[in-house]
Amino acid sequence: MTNNARLNPKLIVCIIYVATMFMVAMDANILNVALRTIGSEFGMAPSSVGVINVSYLVSLAVVLPAAGWLGDRFGTKRMFLLAISMFTVSSALCGLSANLETLSLFRVIQGASGGMLTPVAMTILFRTFPPQERAKLSRYLVFPIALAPAFGPILGGFFVDYLTWRWVFFVNIPIGAAAVVFAMAYLSEHRQPDAGRLDWLGLALAAPGFGMLVYALHQGAAEGWAEPVILMTGIAGALLIAALVFVQLRTAKPLLDLRLFGDRLFRTMVLISVFTAAGLLGMLYVFPLLYQDALGASAFDSGLTTFPEALGLMLASQVVPWTYNKLGPRRLITIALIASAGLYALLCEVGASTSPWWIRALMLLCGFCLGHVVSSVQFSVFANIPPASMGRASTLFTMQNRLSSGLGLAVIVSILAAAGTGSSALPGEGGLSIEACRIALYSAAGFLLIACLFAQRIRAADVELTLQKRKAAAAAKPGSAPAAANPQAKGPAAASNGSAPAAKAQKMQAESS
Repeated sequence: MTNNARLNPKLIVCIIYVATMFMVAMDANILNVALRTIGSEFGMAPSSVGVINVSYLVSLAVVLPAAGWLGDRFGTKRMFLLAISMFTVSSALCGLSANLETLSLFRVIQGASGGMLTPVAMTILFRTFPPQERAKLSRYLVFPIALAPAFGPILGGFFVDYLTWRWVFFVNIPIGAAAVVFAMAYLSEHRQPDAGRLDWLGLALAAPGFGMLVYALHQGAAEGWAEPVILMTGIAGALLIAALVFVQLRTAKPLLDLRLFGDRLFRTMVLISVFTAAGLLGMLYVFPLLYQDALGASAFDSGLTTFPEALGLMLASQVVPWTYNKLGPRRLITIALIASAGLYALLCEVGASTSPWWIRALMLLCGFCLGHVVSSVQFSVFANIPPASMGRASTLFTMQNRLSSGLGLAVIVSILAAAGTGSSALPGEGGLSIEACRIALYSAAGFLLIACLFAQRIRAADVELTLQKRKAAAAAKPGSAPAAANPQAKGPAAASNGSAPAAKAQKMQAESS
């Protein structure tokens, strides 16, 4: 009890969230550099080994829709402990696998637990921190987003070259074990008494629908969209998702609360996140191909050259609370997205004689600009979401993130193939042309410009007005639900002037216009 009293529970939640998300995010890309080695050890072709990644992504997409309801019904702490334990144990079993079949099976378990883990962890985090404190979170939340995509391939390459590919999975064990211990000791349980019964019809549509759609997006670009399996799987997935939307909007307690998209701020931030993620991941996929295949750099040099992008993201996280308050969400996101698109255009002009330090400077600036967008979206998207709906909102946000990344990469790889990449769009196999890579990189910049268009729908007063209303409601009714939802309200001080919140919001809106 004494140790518990000394530790800030909010800090503990941040540590658990960052460690967990870093592990899950890194697991999504650390394996890529080990696929050839795994195929060689198991006597399998590289194309066959790709099932390891596909099985992970599909199982994640199947479980993800139910994650919000599971956390609300059985408790976020209990489901988090179950998911992190499954993820850690399955990681160990993946590392111990003796053949491709058992490795694929344990990857399915790992993906299922990862699909549950992300939205539940996000729910715990955003229920712990009220909206007015979320700007401070950017300094912590950016670490898994920034470091994992950049650090994963470097760490994976080190394991493959100097240890064994099995450490690609074993590295999760100490992180997962520590997260379990901290979660058991310090997390508080939270259940929603009105979670209701499981929407079985929604689950029957969502699980196969998202699973097939993710499979088609990730395999279609590599195998060809005209392949019968890809075509039929994609069409079936899209039809199931369309039926899911129809059913969920007519269900009293749906599995996926699509009515949350009725909130303009939530809807707008989700759309910005969709196209920003597609643009960011598209650049991180295309530029290493341009640098390695088209310009002849080594994989290690490519990793070191792109790594400053992660440093830029972390640097942005330290200043974004100030820039967000100074410029407002619309101006900040707009400026950052336009600047990022311009930086992508400069990256397109990189040639064999370009200094690596110039490229690193451009990558650092890309990360710095996009870090403002990512952080702004993270602490604005749930500003109008009540705590009771946080689990469902986190699930929706995580699902769009998964689908947007898959859609972005599918479009980029298809553009690479259409622009002329030889016999394959995969690195090192088809002789990528500089022109094809540049066209794909310009396309990634196009995603950012689309996100910029949606940013114009943000009103500067959206977040501020919501916070002021909650403070005023909490002050007027200290024992009511709004007060519980916003424990940081300051009583009478928050409502000393009933018209002040609206006046301040109107002033901010006028300034933003």
